[in-house]
Amino acid sequence: MTEFIHANKRRLTWAFYLAAALALLLFMGDQLAGKKAARIVQTLISGVLVGGVYGLVALGIVVINKASGVFNFAHGWMMVVGGMIFWSFFTVSEISIPGALLLSAATMLMVMTTAGYKSLLQRRNLLTALGGTLLLSLLMTIGGGEWLWLHAVTGTAAGAVLTGLAVERFAIRPLIGQPLFTAVLMTLAVAEVLHGITQIVWGTVELNLPIFVDPATNSRFKPIRLDAFREALGGIAIIRVELVIAFVLAILAFIGFILFFRYTSVGLAMRATSEDQQLAQAVGLRVRVILAITWATAALLASIAGVLQGGAVGLSLNISFVALRVFPAVLLGGLESVSGALVGGIIIGIVEQFGTLINSSEQAGTNLAPYVVLMLVLVIRPDGLFGEKRIERI
Repeated sequence: MTEFIHANKRRLTWAFYLAAALALLLFMGDQLAGKKAARIVQTLISGVLVGGVYGLVALGIVVINKASGVFNFAHGWMMVVGGMIFWSFFTVSEISIPGALLLSAATMLMVMTTAGYKSLLQRRNLLTALGGTLLLSLLMTIGGGEWLWLHAVTGTAAGAVLTGLAVERFAIRPLIGQPLFTAVLMTLAVAEVLHGITQIVWGTVELNLPIFVDPATNSRFKPIRLDAFREALGGIAIIRVELVIAFVLAILAFIGFILFFRYTSVGLAMRATSEDQQLAQAVGLRVRVILAITWATAALLASIAGVLQGGAVGLSLNISFVALRVFPAVLLGGLESVSGALVGGIIIGIVEQFGTLINSSEQAGTNLAPYVVLMLVLVIRPDGLFGEKRIERI
């Protein structure tokens, strides 16, 4: 019997997968039997749209893990910080010039000293830092209420880069050479620090981030009603416009990162470092600088996701829990797979929405269904759908 199992291990594994998938389909069919087709289609579309934002969140986690092997538990609070910074710039008509100068100067100081503080003493780098500070400050303060988007985008980008570089410089870089688990625990500590900062600066009350509004009425867009398919679906499927816009922007951000990651010199250096840090350093790449850029990029992705999520459902401290629900998506797609992050995010989004539909409870969909998927992934395919199997020889 043992020999038979060993000889047919692959076939038996796939047979088990097929049986499990069939059992799941029968269960889903039984649970959805009393639901209208319109409700099912609406749930499926909403799951895909929500999953697009989840994929962007998962991408930021994958980027850090791929480059340094660290599972960043502070990613959710990076989302909150980015969203709050955007709200601070977007909801005021006049930006404080001293505040803009301080944020710009701090960001440029962190950028120009990534390779070391001595580099700032060079005249060229010093002039670059001064010029960058003035340019960022100008973009944050120019014009009035008509320039809110420019102010918010510039301020959020600067704040995200500053956050990412500060975390890498003061929390992660001192732990180089220490056990990897130490860095993971440090990200938990960073998460609590960011949690405290957001509570002190912005409070705990949910904030309205009016970015997805109809310019004609200055109010929320009216939902999309699929009236043309009423007879076929047995009802009307309703899709929220905010989710559609957030999904499109998330996909554009995802595509932008892919192009940056594959076709720019910095992206190529990041890919080389993620494959083998020692080999990358041997060929002359500045690994520490590249890791700092990676953290800044991840913080920027987190900020974009935080703004999209905050604009779609409201900006609050609860956004940080989105990252916890995305961890199953990261493992499902593969810890080191960029494309798997999007696929995993969409799958988790669909599972979450259908969990809510079947159980009629939001808690079942958001707090239970993703982690059931996580358990199944860890048991059946711990490397994920697109993950790489690594064989360590001892």
